Amino acid sequence: MAGKRPSTVEEYIAAAPADGQAALRKLHGILKQAAPEATVAIKWGNPFFVEPRFVYAFSAHKAHLSFAPGPEAMAHFADELKSQRTTRHFLQVPYTAALPADLIRRMAEYCVATVAARTDDGFWAKPDA
Repeated sequence: MAGKRPSTVEEYIAAAPADGQAALRKLHGILKQAAPEATVAIKWGNPFFVEPRFVYAFSAHKAHLSFAPGPEAMAHFADELKSQRTTRHFLQVPYTAALPADLIRRMAEYCVATVAARTDDGFWAKPDA
C-alpha cells in the first residue's frame, strides 16, 4: 500500500505486519464489542473509537501492538498491568505474546463508562489539576 493511507480499520490491519494481523483483528473485535455505539475512524493514522469524545485507540508497530485507553485507565489498572509492557499511555503487546483479552476488555469497558460519565464536551479527557 505504498503511498496510500488506510481509510478503514480493515485496511489499517491489512497494512500492518503479517505477524500481528490476527492479534489486531482480535483486539479490534474486543474494543468494538465494548463500545458498540462508538464511531471507529482513522485519526492521526490510527484507529480511534469516538463517542463523540475519545474512548480509546490502538496501533500497529513492527513487532507489537499498542492499546491506548488513556492515562486514567492505565492508572486505574496499574496493579494488573505490572506484568505487562506499558508506557504512561499505552499497553504494548508483542506479536509473539498472547493478547491479554480479559484485561483489555475490562479496560475498554472502564473507558466507555468513564466517557459516558463525563459532563464536558472536550474530545480528550482533561488531566487532573
